[in-house]
Amino acid sequence: MSRKFFVGGNWKMNGDKKSLGELIQTLNAGKVDPNVEVVCGAPSIYLDFARSKLDPKFGVAAQNCYKVPKGAFTGEISPAMIKDCGVNWVILGHSERRHVFGESDELIGQKTAHALESGLGVIACIGEKLDEREGGITEKVVFSQTKFIADNVKDWSKVVLAYEPVWAIGTGKTASPQQAQEVHEKLREWLKSNVSEAVANSVRIIYGGSVTGGTCKELASQKDVDGFLVGGASLKPEFIEIINAKA
Repeated sequence: MSRKFFVGGNWKMNGDKKSLGELIQTLNAGKVDPNVEVVCGAPSIYLDFARSKLDPKFGVAAQNCYKVPKGAFTGEISPAMIKDCGVNWVILGHSERRHVFGESDELIGQKTAHALESGLGVIACIGEKLDEREGGITEKVVFSQTKFIADNVKDWSKVVLAYEPVWAIGTGKTASPQQAQEVHEKLREWLKSNVSEAVANSVRIIYGGSVTGGTCKELASQKDVDGFLVGGASLKPEFIEIINAKA
């Protein structure tokens, strides 16, 4: 079964209207492979701006949301608000949310359930830290994180799993294509055993961790790598090269 290649750009807490406006112009004018689904993760304050300026062929994602529709949760945004800005995706469980802001597996699961119930697509992030990789518990960590997400998913067609080895984010270290493929393949086996064979075959598992124009082609050639979640490089013109990694 062919899975549509998916490239997400996570702008994180970067940019202003001027620099993001220029980036958006570059993307809109760029020649991008029409067989790739592209989604840009904008800071929440610029969701409206990004959605109104980006060509409709590009999706937009929020970088986080809360687990309820509204209420006394100062500083949070809800899936309903995200949708009200014409935005259809949210990134949940990013390693920075887990490790900088202390979000638990349980909370990420609850957010996933509510975002999906609200009709958003979810880019759900999982991944191990360096000491976990070196301690040989990569699978244990990513399977446990995946289970908290899987337990909250009814419709897998709206979910993209992003495997991001934390030791390769912003460090300039990239997992080798073989290391990435190995974890993606194991994740697919886990989904087959714990969810269903149909979901294991259809769900897109994308790789995130210092993906650049230089590393994207070989990573994209791996059987179980269905795309990327790109950090720093998504703010640069080379993002177009990464989108076209399969072309």
